[in-house]
Amino acid sequence: MADIIRRHGNETIAEYKPDILPSHYKTMQNIVDCRTPALGGQTWKCEECGKIHYSYHSCRNRHCPKCQNDRANQWLAKQYQILLPTSYFLATITIPGELHTAFRQNQRKLYSLLFQAAAQALLILTKDKKYLGAEIGMMGVLHTWTRNLNYHPHIHFLIPAGGLKNGKHWKWAKPDFLVHVKPLSILTRRLFKTALIQEHLNLDLPANTWKKKWVCHIKPVGNGQSALQGVG
Repeated sequence: MADIIRRHGNETIAEYKPDILPSHYKTMQNIVDCRTPALGGQTWKCEECGKIHYSYHSCRNRHCPKCQNDRANQWLAKQYQILLPTSYFLATITIPGELHTAFRQNQRKLYSLLFQAAAQALLILTKDKKYLGAEIGMMGVLHTWTRNLNYHPHIHFLIPAGGLKNGKHWKWAKPDFLVHVKPLSILTRRLFKTALIQEHLNLDLPANTWKKKWVCHIKPVGNGQSALQGVG
């Protein structure tokens, strides 16, 4: 990745400059500098043979391929430890393309509001007696790109297949069903829109934004470990 940026970074920046965020410039530079003299390093000396080894510092940017693997494995190990001894569902909630520009321009705020709206919608629906009728827990991970590197914000929620009823008793969900995705889509959209109004965020959005379907999907994923690897 660093070699690619060194070779083609300048021409990429020249072509897509209006669309590249400051954080993207920083990430590109971090990847190029990672484990090179640009970031300095440490000298290690073997007490037995006297051999000296110089180790360059890493950039620690979460987007860096050199740094990401170790950190991702550490994160996964911690999440495995808190998984409950039960089966899980994976819920995926996406936004329509009409919101992409607004999200790119207001990432910190809108990502947070999306998390809140989606999580609240899941909590409301699963507590309904028509569905689970219990209070669930969940773990959410934000993804902002598709596998072909198109900008596409969406959230994955890993949800235990059950919850606490009346705060005391565990109630199991059906093996292959948690909630219907249509009401989840509608409720998430409504809660997000309400949050925008409460935050007084006047975004320049297309007229048909709030008529667009928010694609949601929920599927059983066994003990949750493979799903964690996929979203982590």
